[in-house]
Amino acid sequence: MSTTRIRMSPDSRREQLIELGVRLLATRSLEDLSIETLAEEAGISRGLLYHYFGGKQEFHTAVVRRAADDLFAVTAPDGDGSPLEQLEGSLARYVDYVVDNYEGYVSLVRGAAGGHEGLREIYEESREALTGRLFEGPVAEEAAQLGLVDTPAVRLIVRGWSAFTEEVVLDWVRDPRGITREELLQTLSASLPAILAPQARG
Repeated sequence: MSTTRIRMSPDSRREQLIELGVRLLATRSLEDLSIETLAEEAGISRGLLYHYFGGKQEFHTAVVRRAADDLFAVTAPDGDGSPLEQLEGSLARYVDYVVDNYEGYVSLVRGAAGGHEGLREIYEESREALTGRLFEGPVAEEAAQLGLVDTPAVRLIVRGWSAFTEEVVLDWVRDPRGITREELLQTLSASLPAILAPQARG
């Protein structure tokens, strides 16, 4: 009995390959995510991959951008609980994402810090999106209860807190030092209102 092979459109095939790249990135560095590796995993020729992405840099950019979009979606506030509880929930999903995608996430951070223009652009856009949504829409009204009033000074502080949180989480994943996940989340979520307290009093 013969089987019918489903022919995918170019856009669908490219989408499939990007999703595969994101899954592979979870367990390996960006440097180890090559066209050859993806071709082998997808069961297609390297030439076909070059047709879809043009080259390794374009492939990496597409995969990292999708990973950044996934992170943004995963960490969205769910609207349940107090502002502090929602913040802790978002942080919990962020920590779990970093744990599950550690190698790829570290590659993005290092690539951005190392001057890779494409990665730096995606990294900055991602950070701006993650912190910026605290000041937008329904979330903004609840976030204001934590002192997150939309001013240039508060945005600067939030970006600094975001960088601090990223460094602490990456270091914790490497070596928890006896700190539980719950203790980590409580400390990080409480640190933002504490940092913003002088602004709120002012």
